[in-house]
Amino acid sequence: MECPKCGHQHSKVIDSRPYDDGAAIRRRRECLACSYRFNTYERIEKSPLLVVKRDGTREEFNRNKLLRGIVRSAEKRPITREQMENLAYQVENAIRDVTDKEIETKRIGEFVMPLLMELDEVSYIRFASVYREFQSREMFLKELEAMKKAGLTTSDEVNTDEEVTENQLSKSPLDSDGLENKAHESED
Repeated sequence: MECPKCGHQHSKVIDSRPYDDGAAIRRRRECLACSYRFNTYERIEKSPLLVVKRDGTREEFNRNKLLRGIVRSAEKRPITREQMENLAYQVENAIRDVTDKEIETKRIGEFVMPLLMELDEVSYIRFASVYREFQSREMFLKELEAMKKAGLTTSDEVNTDEEVTENQLSKSPLDSDGLENKAHESED
């Protein structure tokens, strides 16, 4: 291994330990020429996994991109960054268990959704709305109803009755632009 200080080609390993939960090995080395000590990391080189996008183009799988989508869906929810990162790792490992070449974006969403549902229902619905391209309130209601029928929701307050939903929406303190609606405030 080349010394980063003097460029000498030979070094000896002083210490070797598992790193990153066993996914890598950290080696402490010493240069045989100048005695400079440095660290190296050894990992298994995984073959590149390609994602087939909806338009048919392909790009290399990027766990950080997946994590960004999870983070967006879990924004302002009681999910820790560590839980989100673990979910992204679980999804990547599940994908690599079924393929080592290509996967469609649709299939990636199918891996994410059940794991996200276990963490937080609201985050699940947010993710599902993008993944399934919800275009209307009815699509949200259908998803909530499916969750309710499957017993996936932990909330007894899930009500997909359209009248109640309309009534709840009309009582919102925000107007359609997300701005405070003063007409809904009660007068004392």
